[in-house]
Amino acid sequence: MFDAKKLLDQFLGPQMGGKSGDILGRAGQFGDIAKNNPWKTAGIAAALLGTKTGRKLAGNVATVGGLAAIAGLGYMAYKNYQSGQSPQTVTHKEPEILPPPVDSPFNPQSSALSNDFALTLIRAMIAAAKADGHIDAAERANIMDKVHAVDLGSEAEAFIANELANPVDIDDLVASARTEEQKVELYTATRLTIDPDTRAERGYLDLLAGRLGLPDALLDHIDATVSAAKVQA
Repeated sequence: MFDAKKLLDQFLGPQMGGKSGDILGRAGQFGDIAKNNPWKTAGIAAALLGTKTGRKLAGNVATVGGLAAIAGLGYMAYKNYQSGQSPQTVTHKEPEILPPPVDSPFNPQSSALSNDFALTLIRAMIAAAKADGHIDAAERANIMDKVHAVDLGSEAEAFIANELANPVDIDDLVASARTEEQKVELYTATRLTIDPDTRAERGYLDLLAGRLGLPDALLDHIDATVSAAKVQA
């Protein structure tokens, strides 16, 4: 099995420039590949999210990237929700991600964030990118050309190809999130990937939220925290 946490860093890595609704698949930890050919690190995102204007991650959320960004934003939203803050207090404030405490289930080193759950987060992000129905067979081929260019490895490529080709099983995604913290991270990863600009995307987010069964107030905090972490491209 390939390292899903590393792949997640490549899906949602430190920003390298280019089109920012390209949050999905952004740069990642590519080292010399990123230096020598930045197109390779942004190509998956550009293909996945089509021609949408999108937004990019702001502040240190952009530099943290990967699992740490999802966990950090989820933890921040969860903490603000538990403290009784109003979601509106964070909407216009750029979040400064701090590492969750070592003993928190949100900490990236927590046993709750297993390789299997990292795969679930990647699947959730791909499903979100497909939510508006714009990825057809030709675009899947184009995406896989770019995935191959990044050289993720045959097993990771096969995984992405399978997720792109098959309908999302939202019940399976939800069942993979066994704790409230994992449900928060699953919704956070989905919300990071898309902005609900279309009826289809809004409907998908609402469907996921309903299946996860998270309190409306907590969902409002996640939406507000993620919105504050994005700036217009």
